[in-house]
Amino acid sequence: MPLSALGMVLLFGCSVLAGIIGSLVGLGGGVLIVPLLTLAFRLPIYDAIGTSIVAVIATSSGAAVAYVRDHLSNIRIGMFLEIATTAGAISGAFLTGFLAPSLLFVIFGAILLISIAPMIFKLGEELPQNVSNDHLAARLHLESSYPDAKLGKMVSYQMTRTPYGFAMMYVAGLLSGLLGIGSGTFKVIAMDTIMRLPMKVSTTTSNFMIGVTAAASAGIYLSRGDILPLVAAPVALGILLGAILGARLLSRMSNKTLRLIFIPIMALISIQMVLRGFGIGA
Repeated sequence: MPLSALGMVLLFGCSVLAGIIGSLVGLGGGVLIVPLLTLAFRLPIYDAIGTSIVAVIATSSGAAVAYVRDHLSNIRIGMFLEIATTAGAISGAFLTGFLAPSLLFVIFGAILLISIAPMIFKLGEELPQNVSNDHLAARLHLESSYPDAKLGKMVSYQMTRTPYGFAMMYVAGLLSGLLGIGSGTFKVIAMDTIMRLPMKVSTTTSNFMIGVTAAASAGIYLSRGDILPLVAAPVALGILLGAILGARLLSRMSNKTLRLIFIPIMALISIQMVLRGFGIGA
């Protein structure tokens, strides 16, 4: 459906906000864009999902430049974990016809909600303590450091339980392939809770990873005509601007503040998945 000039301005403004939030928490703006397009702008769900793919690429591209420049994203970890995510996405695509999506939405929405508990217990934690590289992380040299503007020092970090985190990334990819959803939430949980990376590293590396995943599927949506140029243009521009602003904000935030933003958004997404599984608001 064609948008009026006012509608495009409103969509642009909402996209800027989605870009800021998406770049901060590593989920991509698509999490907010799909409900916005379907509920507020009455767009068909497939067109909304196609546009959200563009939004995710814009968020990742806009924020990734700043995050890589500031040494916040760990590209080595991101590319290693992307192997599991890609394998999971391919598996999910093959299994789509054999499993009931509604049941999966309920199950994984509930699992996601339960996964919030460990993060709540770590609300007061600024940096992970007593974390040492496991054998695999040491062998692949996945440890690194980043300059923390908020703390005013260089923060060094290491990574543990790498095989478990790798397995969680496979699950994240599987979900993405099965349900057609972004899997940034599971990526951040895996890096923050399982592999014990600093929250800033988890969200920025997730941001980098979701862009790679989204770019791979964008061509399919484009060939099917599910990306509407007059809708995608203001969304992409707004998301891009928001992502750049969000990247500047993140460097000045503490890991505690970032976790406080992430947890309620994750709770909202998990509830939305459960409701969608029951056919409410789908």
